[in-house]
Amino acid sequence: MQAGRVCVYLRALNPAMKEIKAIIKPLMLERVLEALREIPDLSAVTISPAHGLSVRRGAFDQIVHTKLEIIVPDEMVEEVVETVQKAAHTGNPGDGRIFVIPIEQTVKIRTGERDTHQ
Repeated sequence: MQAGRVCVYLRALNPAMKEIKAIIKPLMLERVLEALREIPDLSAVTISPAHGLSVRRGAFDQIVHTKLEIIVPDEMVEEVVETVQKAAHTGNPGDGRIFVIPIEQTVKIRTGERDTHQ
């Protein structure tokens, strides 16, 4: 078997995945989730509170936001990012930020299966 074919074969078994982490205003959560529900094959979203400090006018202000974590194949990244950005946008400071992070490996806790992205 040629090395090029091995790489292609392994990539097919282990597609590239990304984590999309979005920090949004809590009041925008339902709107964002409604928009995400329209994306076919989006399997799950993890939601948690996010507390942070922001420097404004020389002082630290505590800010409470909502964090969404979504794991998707590479081909879904742009659609998910655009959906979150549009649904969370108010045009005001503090709308949030979206991060796209590579996923190296996943492990199912229950079964120990590795690199299963479902």
